[in-house]
Amino acid sequence: MRPHPFYQRPKIYRMLANKGVQLESWIKRRGAWGRIFSYLLLLAITLAPIVLPIYWLGAVTDQSNIAEIVALALIYIGFLIGLPFWGKRIHGWPHPFSRYGLSLRLQTARDLLLAMLIGMLGVFALFGLQTLLGWAEPAVPSHRFSRFVVEGLIMALAVGFAEEMLFRGWLLGELEADYGSKPALWMCALFFAAMHFIKPWAEIVRTFPQFLGLVVLGLALVWARRSPTGRPVAKVTHSAKLSNRARPRLGYPIGLHAGLIYGYYLVNVGGLSKYTGEAPEWITGIDNNPLAGLLGLVLLGAIAYAFSKTANPKAN
Repeated sequence: MRPHPFYQRPKIYRMLANKGVQLESWIKRRGAWGRIFSYLLLLAITLAPIVLPIYWLGAVTDQSNIAEIVALALIYIGFLIGLPFWGKRIHGWPHPFSRYGLSLRLQTARDLLLAMLIGMLGVFALFGLQTLLGWAEPAVPSHRFSRFVVEGLIMALAVGFAEEMLFRGWLLGELEADYGSKPALWMCALFFAAMHFIKPWAEIVRTFPQFLGLVVLGLALVWARRSPTGRPVAKVTHSAKLSNRARPRLGYPIGLHAGLIYGYYLVNVGGLSKYTGEAPEWITGIDNNPLAGLLGLVLLGAIAYAFSKTANPKAN
């Protein structure tokens, strides 16, 4: 006579626990990219029963945009919830979020504000130069400009935090655990650019300069992540052991990323400037995207060079 399922539960739990230990051991033996895709796959399997019905509900109610926003938010929340367990179980880090560069300190907020100011002023300087050269001209701001100021700030900070925690926090941490300074730098920058450049082949060819801009931006953000907090200008001695206060964190990359987005949002969506068409697109940017033009590349290159002079070989 077979025992009641209730009495089989401990055996099932032991089997699942053993499988979990085996999976954990297998993941630990993988290289950086094996661990990266393993985490993403586990995240997808875990959240699929929640996310897929949301997409289906959005499709049948003709609310696909709202459903996508909700689904992406849940996926990212799941990503953040899983990071502490991943860091402790796979890497043995006692404080995973600190290892990824997330620290709730006043200095982190200062770093964020400083880098955000750098990004915004860079965008304003870019359009100011184009105005002086006759390639752009000031425009009457939108009557909803005050709304765009608040809306753009929230959006820029949200995108900056989400992408930097993902790419320069977790992804860079995984790469730096296995690779040297330069390979991790270039792999992180290229992966970041590739993830933002998923589009039809014809569009890839037409807007290829934008990919170059994304790569340079990715390099700048990695160097910003590796720059010790509170030291945005002075040269850092790489051989010196950094104090906890001077350790590189996510303040600089979040701020820089948010500042570039916010500055462009105010100029473009807020209607502060418009192109005159006097200069070719390969200079000002294909489809009015500064990242896809020569001037934008020069701006990002200058920012990247400045942060490269303060960056440590690795973030940790």
